[in-house]
Amino acid sequence: MTFRGFAARAASVLCLAGLTAAPALGKAEVRLGSAVFIERNAESARVLEPASRLSRGDRVVTILSWQRSGAGGRFTLTNPLPRSVYYQGSANDDEEVSVDGGRTWGKLGGLKADGRVATPEDVTHLRWRISSPGKAGHIAYSAVVR
Repeated sequence: MTFRGFAARAASVLCLAGLTAAPALGKAEVRLGSAVFIERNAESARVLEPASRLSRGDRVVTILSWQRSGAGGRFTLTNPLPRSVYYQGSANDDEEVSVDGGRTWGKLGGLKADGRVATPEDVTHLRWRISSPGKAGHIAYSAVVR
């Protein structure tokens, strides 16, 4: 899979990402951005490189950025995962996940898929509840290319 294909899919996913404003936020506008990187092992550290081509097994890091027109308040950021990747983890570990297309939410260890405990490969959507006094922020999560 090329980065262009992944980036186009990621861009369409981000355009579809649901931003739900809690009452405290009112009608403030929230804008999203994203960047996708490949994580590589260098001599003594892990390095993030801009993705130009993705292959099965590549670990990718997606950085979502948000900016809102007013400071303070709360909103929810929901991000469907492209089917071409499976979820690994979030930098803040404060996300909720869904394994059923966004119908139910929880922590990965507490959800079931097909009668068993859900695994990272089952995650279909990620959700963060943003409650920050600032106007902007970032969220990072990692996934592996299927």
